[in-house]
Amino acid sequence: MLPHCAASVCHVLVLVLHLSAAEDFDWTKNNHDSFYYGTFPAGFSWGAGSSAYQTEGAWDKDGKGLSIWDVFSHKKGKIQQNDTGDSSCEGYYKFKDDTTLMKELKLNHYRFSISWPRIIPTGVKSEWQLLGIKYYDELIDHLLENKITPIVTLYHWDLPQVLQEKYGGWQNISMINHFNEFANLCFERFGSRVKYWITFNNPWVAVEGYETGEHAPGLRLRGTGAYRAAHHMIKAHAKVWHTYDTQWRGKQQGLVGISLSGDWGEPVDISSQKDIEAAERYVQFYLGWFATPVFHGDYPQVMKDFVGRKSVQQGLGTSRLPSFSPQEKSYIKGTCDFLGIGHFTTRYITHKGSPPGRSGTSYFTDRDLAELVDPRWPDPGSEWLYSVPWGFRRLLNFVKTQYGNPMIYVTENGVSEKMSCTELCDEWRIQYFKDYINEMLKAVRDGVNVKGYTAWSLLDKFEWDEGYSERFGLYYVDFRNKNKPRYPKASVQFYKRVISSNGFPNQREVENWRRKAVETCSSSNQLLAADPLTSHMEMVTEIVVPTVCTLCILLSAIFLMFLLRRKN
Repeated sequence: MLPHCAASVCHVLVLVLHLSAAEDFDWTKNNHDSFYYGTFPAGFSWGAGSSAYQTEGAWDKDGKGLSIWDVFSHKKGKIQQNDTGDSSCEGYYKFKDDTTLMKELKLNHYRFSISWPRIIPTGVKSEWQLLGIKYYDELIDHLLENKITPIVTLYHWDLPQVLQEKYGGWQNISMINHFNEFANLCFERFGSRVKYWITFNNPWVAVEGYETGEHAPGLRLRGTGAYRAAHHMIKAHAKVWHTYDTQWRGKQQGLVGISLSGDWGEPVDISSQKDIEAAERYVQFYLGWFATPVFHGDYPQVMKDFVGRKSVQQGLGTSRLPSFSPQEKSYIKGTCDFLGIGHFTTRYITHKGSPPGRSGTSYFTDRDLAELVDPRWPDPGSEWLYSVPWGFRRLLNFVKTQYGNPMIYVTENGVSEKMSCTELCDEWRIQYFKDYINEMLKAVRDGVNVKGYTAWSLLDKFEWDEGYSERFGLYYVDFRNKNKPRYPKASVQFYKRVISSNGFPNQREVENWRRKAVETCSSSNQLLAADPLTSHMEMVTEIVVPTVCTLCILLSAIFLMFLLRRKN
């Protein structure tokens, strides 16, 4: 079992991340089990999220072009069970039904992404698709009619396949202009109604797309691919921000930010200077990789030092981490009206050196660290996602200290489950939301400028390389049924009460929420247990009956011909 000392001295972080200067957050304390009853500031925004490829389906309808995920998921062996997002939740057709769910939840905002190839099939602006634009027009209008604020992500990983094939995707600098043209079209068509724009969702995924090959486009350019893709994404983000700032902000009065994911890293041994520095590297190579250029104009110094030194050891003339020119640094710095934070879990971090050499070159070996977990941490679903609520508060305070306390919207936070049977009484998700939202409330009390929270996710959906084997949704989606019906989990009732109370008013009331939420899901569970029978009856109605009828007609015709022949 990992060290998990009870004494507060085990969590002294006066050296890590230069955070000792923070006056309103005591890094020497970490009361894991304390719960703070209180409410969020007036106007705090509550929401839920989704992304286009994960939920829309309709992958080849109404002129939509192929995305890199359409192509990647159709390759055998890339996705668990060879699942695809071809139909997914059928959100393209059911957005009005889903808006009704949001309204029942009392959401203030809904975060979704626009599929680039749905409105520009080839990725080139001159060839935009009217039906794709019409879909997002109707979605945005319907949200606003129901008093739900749209928060729109421009890029949630579904690059047009044409741009991947023609230019090599984010490996090519030309993506900056193509992305800017796409964003400009979105500002032009939707900007009068959309006031919150997110350029990129978790650009760290470049590691999985261009380093390990686990995600689309499935390239394994170890030690270089992720850095190059990220470099172009950062510059593309800055260009889009400036485009909005110079051409649209004056008349549309909106905000442009970026959504970055980050786990918290805690030193395994607080008495070890090497572990303390390794924990700093973990956070800087994850969140700081993108946040530091956007706020300060350049990569974290520790990234430049480590990747640069290892590049020299490998006999390379220049660092594998690209560099920004002085003009680019100035251009990128400050291009963030608000920062989106996606957060799910925490790791213990210890120093672990890696031998120099090209064969072992990768983003992961560049960091010289090992990630560890405490076996006592709950792990209800995804193998990477452990429930460690206290790390959330620490990450939010890190952002406050490092980046001048920017306006923050939590754009993703939630937990999955992995189970073959249906379970709507998701008590573990209730516990996760309760604990993580409470740590966010503590961070707000610390002075962190958090303005909103987005539960991830509204619906069960396609989970990238895990297919449909993991479920993050507040609402259960029956993917076996062609109509993709939605069923509320117990967490819906709990989250709804958190929203209505704008936090946690008192212990007695919060405990009552949980009890009532679990009670309400029991009857729904019984209903859903009968659903396989419904699906079976649909199959009988839609397949068996027509087939039998056709056979009867054929047999009748044959019998009639036989009778006529005998008569003649």
